[in-house]
Amino acid sequence: MLEKITGIKTQAESEVIKNLSDLEFFRIKYLSKKGLVSLLFDDFRNVPPEHKKEIGQGLNILKQEIQEKYNQLKVVLESKEEKSSLNDLTRPGYPISSGSRHPISIVRSEIIDVFARLGFLVSEGPEIEDDDHVFSRLNFAPEHPARDMQDTFYISRISEEDSNPDDILLRTHTSSVQVRVMQNQQPPFRTISPGRVFRNEAISARAHCIFHQVEGLYIDENVSFADLKQTLLYFARELFGKETQIRLRPSYFPFTEPSAEMDVSCRLCGGKGCNVCKYTGWLEVLGCGMVHPKVLEACNIDSKKYTGFAFGMGIERIAMLKYHVNDLRLYFENDIRFLDQFKTSL
Repeated sequence: MLEKITGIKTQAESEVIKNLSDLEFFRIKYLSKKGLVSLLFDDFRNVPPEHKKEIGQGLNILKQEIQEKYNQLKVVLESKEEKSSLNDLTRPGYPISSGSRHPISIVRSEIIDVFARLGFLVSEGPEIEDDDHVFSRLNFAPEHPARDMQDTFYISRISEEDSNPDDILLRTHTSSVQVRVMQNQQPPFRTISPGRVFRNEAISARAHCIFHQVEGLYIDENVSFADLKQTLLYFARELFGKETQIRLRPSYFPFTEPSAEMDVSCRLCGGKGCNVCKYTGWLEVLGCGMVHPKVLEACNIDSKKYTGFAFGMGIERIAMLKYHVNDLRLYFENDIRFLDQFKTSL
């Protein structure tokens, strides 16, 4: 391990960086999530306990030195580029309009920020998954309709008649990430899993074959439904306003028991009823419940010692409620007229 650290240090010091493009390549190569330094930190878990202190110090020093080199070069190169641009006679003489973030990205960041304040960490996983992580370990019965070709995009399927843990598919929810967390970590933990998911549905104003989710999971001793309700109430008021009320309606999901759907009071009519909330005063935003003991046992977690809650929401749905968007397809058409409305949300 020490030899790898020394080798990467020597390699980074010898890198020749002439412009900002070279600098970005340098950052990705060494400092990104899949960079050489990050990979060393991933390998650190395999280091024997007696060597952890020495190697840990070496890793921290390596990362600090590479980060300092990056920061110093960034200041120098940006200053140099700014000076050269002042003399660029080919630049247009009119103001260049600024871009804007996509509404899905805006809402995704807001949701993550809310749960981060409650101690939830972000977990990510592959979009191409197997049946075991998407269905089997989440207590989906072999004959569950969600496994059918009408709902799921299969990349390869061993049998059309029976489910198989080796079936490869595009994930239909980010709960598969939660399964991986439960398999690879020991409680307690809080995690949220934002990401893109896929379902074989007809595209319309209210449905799409591609959409985005944020799912949350909290596993610990003595976690109760009251903890779930208070967490979701805090989330709703942070995102939709302090006057927001919530209600939980009984529902069913294979991976939670008991299960519920959560509604929030309509912001437009104040709960009195309007055409947006279909004159009920409530808008459905997410599903939730206590993690089913079978799911815990399938992920090698003692269901007699630990309990937990889970929830999941569609980001498009939240964005539609927040910005009063009435057609889901607008998020995917890249219409500048639509996206320009979100410039103030940078």
